[in-house]
Amino acid sequence: MTGSHPVAVFVSGTGRHMENFVRLSRTGELDIDVRLVLSSTPRALAMEKAAALDVPAVAVPSKGTSEESYSKAIFAAASRAGAETILLAGFLKKLVVPASWEDRILNIHPSLLPAFGGPGFYGDRVHRAALERGVQVSGCTVHLVDGEYDHGRILLQRTCPVLPDDSPETLAGRVFDVELEAYPSAVRDYLGESVPG
Repeated sequence: MTGSHPVAVFVSGTGRHMENFVRLSRTGELDIDVRLVLSSTPRALAMEKAAALDVPAVAVPSKGTSEESYSKAIFAAASRAGAETILLAGFLKKLVVPASWEDRILNIHPSLLPAFGGPGFYGDRVHRAALERGVQVSGCTVHLVDGEYDHGRILLQRTCPVLPDDSPETLAGRVFDVELEAYPSAVRDYLGESVPG
């Protein structure tokens, strides 16, 4: 799509958000061009999905590297791909953000930050902690990425109810459904786009 905003999507797992971004870009619902999928592990299911979608993908394992050198390597890969924005989508590695990438990296987190965020809070751990605390409303947060886990300026939050019989898995599913709408919406606002139609 001509004029699309070039992005890289960083993943560590199944790549469900990455699939959604590629689908929305190809239907014209989101004016982005996914130039690169970068995974922190070659075993991530997202790598197979990227190949099936014919999207360039690279695995950059972090084992044996410092946070600084790892961050340098992955930002260099994003730059080589021509990405202007990075979308973290289940990317579990901490980044050392250089000045050139400040305010150009977005992340989504499966809670209403600052609740249930920070080191160790990812996946079902977030939802288990929310249920143990007895919260009645959960949701997701899209935020800019800085040098701390789940800390940068909040761009958008969406909520969903927590039901009395929820398990971490059922709550995760409900939150993820909200995420699928929230993340593209936040990206659209961030890029200054209007909603199609």
